[in-house]
Amino acid sequence: MRRTEVRRVIHAGRARLYQALLDPALLAQWKVPHGMTLTVHEFEPREGGRLRISLAYDDHAPAGKTSAHTDTYRGRFVRLIPDELIVEEDEFETTDPAVAGAMTITIRLLDCPGGTELVASHEPVPPGVSLADNERGWNMALDKLSALVERDEP
Repeated sequence: MRRTEVRRVIHAGRARLYQALLDPALLAQWKVPHGMTLTVHEFEPREGGRLRISLAYDDHAPAGKTSAHTDTYRGRFVRLIPDELIVEEDEFETTDPAVAGAMTITIRLLDCPGGTELVASHEPVPPGVSLADNERGWNMALDKLSALVERDEP
């Protein structure tokens, strides 16, 4: 199975981090790689709640998965354990079979010295998505998330 996993120590408490991960008003500030903008169409952070998000390329050179310059995905929250776990199942809106299919995103929050260790896994990564690009995108997003929650941490 094609999979990526990233780990990051974030200097903030688990409760603050969990709140930021599920706050639709904050998603556009962190859950987007460099060179893209994020639009939240739907976001219901509860078990069974739906989500739909579009990522648009700022530079119109890259080809999007949904349209010429956009990646749109929809999904649902499968499991939420406050301050510990977020599991969502997502799928690109696409006609391209190389990037189609359900993907599970799992984010675990663990206590560690100096803050919280965030472990994010993404599986299966569709064959048309580069594992290196997927990991790089996650790391860009986690850089932004870290800066956001560490700035706001008392």
